[in-house]
Amino acid sequence: MEEREFEECIRQMQAGNKEGLKRVYQAYAGLIYSVIYDMTGQKEDAQDLASEFFIRLWERADTYHFGKKHRGWMLTIARNMTIDFLRKRKRELLVETMEDGQNTEDVASQAVGNLSFQEAMDLLKPGEQEVLDMKILGQMTFQEIAEVLKKPLGTVSWLYRQGIGKLRRHHKEEQEVQG
Repeated sequence: MEEREFEECIRQMQAGNKEGLKRVYQAYAGLIYSVIYDMTGQKEDAQDLASEFFIRLWERADTYHFGKKHRGWMLTIARNMTIDFLRKRKRELLVETMEDGQNTEDVASQAVGNLSFQEAMDLLKPGEQEVLDMKILGQMTFQEIAEVLKKPLGTVSWLYRQGIGKLRRHHKEEQEVQG
């Protein structure tokens, strides 16, 4: 679909005409599903998120900036939705695992010891929390995180190292107090 045609569809959606959404769906359902599936690895999750994507697209049609590349805009929405989904799922699994007392073999759980996930994250600054969430729970690369956060790659890796370092130092201090 060309930019001009996409913008026409967006205008239709903004006017409440679902024909625009239908045309965008027909043109991009496969691509959106594919991107989401590549990130989740689960057919059912990808189907659910792809459906949710088009609902969100309808709701956010008025946020589109005409003259921008529409594919990038749509893929950013799809990726962010998927990252949020994965982060939520991983956090739930990590919290359940930590509450059950099982060893997760995860960098963060090794660093935090007996702390709950939330207690560990409370030790960190918001920027560190965000990077650790995306890296550990979202399983994103530093490059992907840098692109999403619109920060330099060096800043992202520095925030990650700072956060992990704080968690490890706290864990070491806890062990010394107990030992």
